[in-house]
Amino acid sequence: MGRFVWGSLVLSFVLLMTVSGALAWSKEGHTLTCKIAQSLLDAEAEEAVKKLLPDYVEGDLSELCLWPDRIRIFHKYRWTSPLHFINTPDNLCSFDYSRDCHNPKGEQDMCVAGAIKNFTSQLLHYKEGTGDPRQNMTEALLFLSHFVGDIHQPLHVGFTSDEGGNTIALRWFRRKSNLHHVWDKEVIVTALKDYYEKDLNLLLEDLEGNYTDGIWSDDVPSWSHCDDLSKCVDRWAKESINIACKWAYKGVEAGMTLADDYFNTRMPWVMKRIAQGGIRLAMILNQVFGDAQEGFVATT
Repeated sequence: MGRFVWGSLVLSFVLLMTVSGALAWSKEGHTLTCKIAQSLLDAEAEEAVKKLLPDYVEGDLSELCLWPDRIRIFHKYRWTSPLHFINTPDNLCSFDYSRDCHNPKGEQDMCVAGAIKNFTSQLLHYKEGTGDPRQNMTEALLFLSHFVGDIHQPLHVGFTSDEGGNTIALRWFRRKSNLHHVWDKEVIVTALKDYYEKDLNLLLEDLEGNYTDGIWSDDVPSWSHCDDLSKCVDRWAKESINIACKWAYKGVEAGMTLADDYFNTRMPWVMKRIAQGGIRLAMILNQVFGDAQEGFVATT
């Protein structure tokens, strides 16, 4: 670990830039993940997060959770592109860190699992910093928050040959799309339209109900427990490729139309992964910024 070279954050205008296209969870997916995480922060973590955020977002982490997608078009940040995903061998349906976590040049640790480990390690030094804490730590916070969302999108741990479903062109109901985009955005947007009057807050309330005292509540302690972050992150990646094989890729061929049956059977998995990502991001931030860090190991 530790081979990344972290640059300082340019807050003047880069945070405000936007680009078109969905590169990870959509805006809706990342917003939900970060809103869930922020709602679960302890007081000390909540204060640290607000200090690290630029003033104009008024302490709302979700306003900047899409930032790593928006800045990757700039030369300074092009090196971060491989950090959004993991390419795994076709049809093996498995993840191995040493085998799969590298960029096209073969440089190790350059994948979304490696990024989570490294940015967490950087944030663990937050309390040791002097002067303006926003310099590198803001960037680390935004990358970490985004990448925890990414690793929970099953097709961000997908097959190499189809680029996590990006090259599997198909139709989502009547619209042209691809399999990756279906999981990034189409399922979420369709759910918002069909069940939530296009109101993201109504969907957020439903997710919160499911993990507080609903269908997922018994599983939450296992989602939020982690003594060794490196092992936990590897497990999250394995969960994603497992879901990708059993639910994302299964029964799908290029050129086909995906509609109600696919939507109804896959939507619960999309929503569960968004909730898991938020709960686990909160766990990391509470560990990083809280008093008790004993037993929490960030790197291998």
